[in-house]
Amino acid sequence: METPDNATEATDGAPAPTGIAAQDWATASADPQYRAAVVDLLGALAYGELAAFERLAEDAKLAPTLGDKAALARMASAEFQHFERLTDRLTAIDQDPTAAMEPFAKALDDFHHLTAPSDWLEGLVKAYVGDSIASDFYREIAARLDADTRSLVLGVLDDTGHGNFAVEKVRGAIEADPRVGGRLALWARRLMGEALSQAQRVVADRDALSMMLVGGVADGFDLAEVGRMFSRITEAHTKRMAALGLAA
Repeated sequence: METPDNATEATDGAPAPTGIAAQDWATASADPQYRAAVVDLLGALAYGELAAFERLAEDAKLAPTLGDKAALARMASAEFQHFERLTDRLTAIDQDPTAAMEPFAKALDDFHHLTAPSDWLEGLVKAYVGDSIASDFYREIAARLDADTRSLVLGVLDDTGHGNFAVEKVRGAIEADPRVGGRLALWARRLMGEALSQAQRVVADRDALSMMLVGGVADGFDLAEVGRMFSRITEAHTKRMAALGLAA
């Protein structure tokens, strides 16, 4: 999910892509390690989109109004369309989508189990904060992908409308009862910690993805840059908290 404050697509003044980022899939995928990294990335994204679809469908059951229920149902449908784009791409490059997703299922399921919302507002904050942290992380990786894969990844990270919807509903709830803000701020901080830990675990468990982050496959990242990447993700989280009317 993309939110208005975390879009990072290249601008006209951005440097021209170099290395793998300047290649197409047919050229870049000749490197078996790069191909394995992309399969892992698409598998992780696909399972994330499937989980987002399931969660939004569940959240719709807690919606206080019929209009809110319908809005979440539309967002869930958009997430499932993203899921299908990713699985179609995996099939097109001769990879089994289920096999590609399987290594990431437990980590993502554990994250969602540990961060199960207790009510409607916590569910909205989780989707806005948690999904956006994941989106930031994948966008950082996308900058080092071949042109074809980068276009797909950025496309499935497009906003489904949940960002603005969550901001409107959460700010409205805080205005109606300011005490809600303290509880939701604590909840959002917990989500931040769990989401970053989950992202680090996923990468650490997959050699190809690790190489993509620290260099070797995606030529350009180094350990210092990884640290700066997580700093940028943290800064974006602080901005989203402010948009929600919560203290970071």
